[in-house]
Amino acid sequence: MSRLGKITRRTLLVGSVAIAGGVAFGVYQVKKGVPNPLHPETGTALNPFLIIDADGVTIVTGRAEMGQGAQTTLAACLAEELNLDWSSVRLLHGPASGAYYNGALLEGALPGPDYARPEWQRTLAESIGVVARPLKLQLTGGSTSIRDGFVRLRLAGASARETLKAAAARRLGVAVATLSTEGGAVLGADGTRLTYAELAADAAQMTPVQAEPRPASDWRLLGTALPRPDIPAKVNGTAAFGIDTRLPGMKFASVKRSPRLGGTMQAFDPAPALAIPGVERVIDIGDGVAVVARNTWTAIQGAQAVTCDWGPAPYPADDAGITERLLAAFDDSPDSTMRDDGDADSDTGGTMIEAEYRLPYLAHTTMEPMNATALFDGETLELWSPNQGPFIQARAAAEAAGIDPGNVVVHTTFLGGGFGRRIESDYAAVAAKVARAMPGTPVNVTWSREEDVTHDFYRPAAIARMKGAVSGGRAVLFDARIASPGLMAQAGGRMMGLPMAGPDRAIVEGGFDQPYAIPNYRVRGYRADLAIPVGFWRSVGASHNGFTHESFIDELAHAAGQDPLAFRLAMAQGESAAAAGVLEAVRDMSGWDQPKAPGTGRGVAMVWSFGTPVAQVIEVRDEGGAIRIARAWIAADVGIPLDPGILAAQMEGGMLYGLSAAVHGRISFADGMVQQQNFPDYDAIRMSGAPVTEVRLLANNPHIGGAGEPGTPPAAPALANALFDLTGTRARTLPLDGQFTFVL
Repeated sequence: MSRLGKITRRTLLVGSVAIAGGVAFGVYQVKKGVPNPLHPETGTALNPFLIIDADGVTIVTGRAEMGQGAQTTLAACLAEELNLDWSSVRLLHGPASGAYYNGALLEGALPGPDYARPEWQRTLAESIGVVARPLKLQLTGGSTSIRDGFVRLRLAGASARETLKAAAARRLGVAVATLSTEGGAVLGADGTRLTYAELAADAAQMTPVQAEPRPASDWRLLGTALPRPDIPAKVNGTAAFGIDTRLPGMKFASVKRSPRLGGTMQAFDPAPALAIPGVERVIDIGDGVAVVARNTWTAIQGAQAVTCDWGPAPYPADDAGITERLLAAFDDSPDSTMRDDGDADSDTGGTMIEAEYRLPYLAHTTMEPMNATALFDGETLELWSPNQGPFIQARAAAEAAGIDPGNVVVHTTFLGGGFGRRIESDYAAVAAKVARAMPGTPVNVTWSREEDVTHDFYRPAAIARMKGAVSGGRAVLFDARIASPGLMAQAGGRMMGLPMAGPDRAIVEGGFDQPYAIPNYRVRGYRADLAIPVGFWRSVGASHNGFTHESFIDELAHAAGQDPLAFRLAMAQGESAAAAGVLEAVRDMSGWDQPKAPGTGRGVAMVWSFGTPVAQVIEVRDEGGAIRIARAWIAADVGIPLDPGILAAQMEGGMLYGLSAAVHGRISFADGMVQQQNFPDYDAIRMSGAPVTEVRLLANNPHIGGAGEPGTPPAAPALANALFDLTGTRARTLPLDGQFTFVL
């Protein structure tokens, strides 16, 4: 980030308008008024993605890097258009700026299933996507980074390339058509070579040339598995995550907050903490305390030592009360009916079945616990944090410090995992409160793992009541009722600072929007009134509805006497070629139609989420009474596989995240307090327990789909269906380790 504040007159900013000593290019030069986030000495720039200076080319992205590889693929979109050597590309994370708005987030709010969305709706979404700029939606989430940036960044790169060529043509007195680009330079037909840096001053005087991106047939970088520029530093330990932030004179702090979420602190005694050598101060932060010390470990010990009196929880105190509240939601009117094909109340005939599924709250458990570093100078608050939304952080930090959001500067570091947790801002607000109490002193505030697990914004619990019918080997009725807390009302309201009215799509997503042809198909959501903090968790509503939907589809297949994969394929073929394609792929990859070895079971699931259909087959094996998750096959159709290596890694990682939650994940409550505190009681799939996995990427999807989340929803149902195939026992309640013993 320090590089961003030191751009000299000889620097070339590629954004949209000319500046001193350089030129800015971009697609959005017609949209005036966005301040140049790269702070050159003079001038302004819109959408600055490239810095060209004497050292070469640096690509600036506005999306956080949390291991998903988005910055690599976004950079490749620009590097492709500029004909850069990949080994020479440098990356920087852009600062908070409306220039980096995420317009693709708005497409997810459109009505109807993604797979059936008409082109006019997609065109409309692209047109209104610019609304995300004044809303300051610079967010990394929703599996939107590449969907948002693929066209926009290629257009910016194409404009930069052609403007640099025009500058070279003017200097050489030749036609632009005689010039080409290679390795960060413009080449003349006679062998003349002018680097982009040499052409910057001339290009600064020209109107940016609008140009179309290169056709896919000319791609050199896109479509290949590129080395990720961030990996070497992460391997050798030099990468700067939020927890690594170090500033002169820094102090270190940790927190102890009310274990009853949303509860109050009625009194506290700092004496036990102050008696620990190295503890310097205990600060009242409202719902708890922050302990300042000479290092993080001492601060954590001090926070644990403070004695506090806590008020009651604003929600039922235990799991039984929470479940009762969820069940009571079914007695109310539906919050939404987002799919209602045919007549689900009619007498469809055939064999009727019913089932109820229950899923718990889940924590995110990012490998890097919540942390932020803050420095308050009396007017301005500077914040270093691993975040998915810098404007959200700035707004929360400003409110906590009692200053204007315009006086908050946010530096985004590498994220040690996000999964939706770091789109929240509570950890930034805590750091701001501590810094406000210690003006002039930078403070690194790191939460203990116990604080992290017990003070999350959890994936909501859910209960689903399903009713279906089969006749003639086909499903003729699918009727789902889903009760869950309102995620959008809570999380959306926190982030936007606005009331979120209307039906809560997150309660039913992953259920109402699946590409199956069933004549009577209804999905209703019921909003449960619970004050337990909930937030976005990798794949959001599809994480629980994927399980309930695909588990019940499996039950319908068996009730119909049909093969579970063939049953799904028959319903998908008339709805979506992409969905049918991923089912056919996992069928072939896994040898589904071949006899299984004794003591093994296989399950299949397919979920369409975030624009991408993903099918998974999971094979389990009985090893002396314990079950091993032995093999997995994943087929995904993201439309255009821009980086097969990154995409395969995301599908594997998403599946493992889903398997971890399916096997072990559960947040439970007693006396209003979360009972799980660390990895011993909130476990994850280890390498020794992970399946051998094969991934196949398809390209039948007519639109680019997301990658970070779609691998998660099919994992739990595929595993549960495999367990049924092996044992004959249906799992309708998660986590599965309450019902089965697994090889860890």
